[in-house]
Amino acid sequence: MEAAHEAVQNAAEHGEHAAHAPELPNLVHVLNHYFPNLVSQDSFLWHFQLQFFALLVIGMIAVFFYIACKKRAVRPGRLQAFAEMIVEGLLGVVCGILGEKEGRRYFPFLGSLFLFIVCMNWFGLIPLMRSPTSDLRVTASLAICVFLFVQATALKRLGPSKFLYHLMGEPKDAIGWCLVPLFLPLHIMEEFIKPLSLACRLYGNIFGEDLLLGVAMLLGCGLMLAIWPGSFFGIPLHFPFVLLAMLLSTIQALVFTLLATVYISMVLPHEEHEHEEA
Repeated sequence: MEAAHEAVQNAAEHGEHAAHAPELPNLVHVLNHYFPNLVSQDSFLWHFQLQFFALLVIGMIAVFFYIACKKRAVRPGRLQAFAEMIVEGLLGVVCGILGEKEGRRYFPFLGSLFLFIVCMNWFGLIPLMRSPTSDLRVTASLAICVFLFVQATALKRLGPSKFLYHLMGEPKDAIGWCLVPLFLPLHIMEEFIKPLSLACRLYGNIFGEDLLLGVAMLLGCGLMLAIWPGSFFGIPLHFPFVLLAMLLSTIQALVFTLLATVYISMVLPHEEHEHEEA
């Protein structure tokens, strides 16, 4: 508890998160407390904590699917069956919006996006770990990736001229063409507002969850110290919020992925999409 308290104080004094509420100490903070010469507050690991935890998430996902798919069989084991259930469930959701053909085409990107986000959201629930998505820089990076992917898809599938026509509102009569000066800037602004809303929504929810868990844990420790001075344990008041955070983290990852899927469907050629749905 003393190490945790000192780590939070050090982070606040050095302005690490001056605009945010103090966070619970993670693995990097603990290493800084016990090994200050190895992990100082000027070290590479201290300044790139988000990338460090994101790489840990990527490694965990890669190891899980490698083990699950290493010995594939017609009659799958429990791990392979679980991995197949995840993939088939995500594929069904994506194909339900884009159709079978387009869904399978864009599923590698959208499925990877969901798994990456939901695992990052859950990662902060592990002791001494941190959710990278509790930082706006990470969620903004994810939103920019979706933005660039959607724009590249629009230019590839529609072409520059049809994409510009799409931004104009696809006018078909004189009134529609007269409204182009109004619709064109609005649609261009909308394309930039979409990633902004994605980034802020995900960041706000995950940061709020982490803050709620931190307050509940500190309250549990404070109550235990009041009851039993010198105790190294606290009352687990945060446990109900952990279950709630797992549910909300999954929902936020699903919302992010569904909105990305809808944005892709909006820039696909309407003729092909309508024909496939028919």
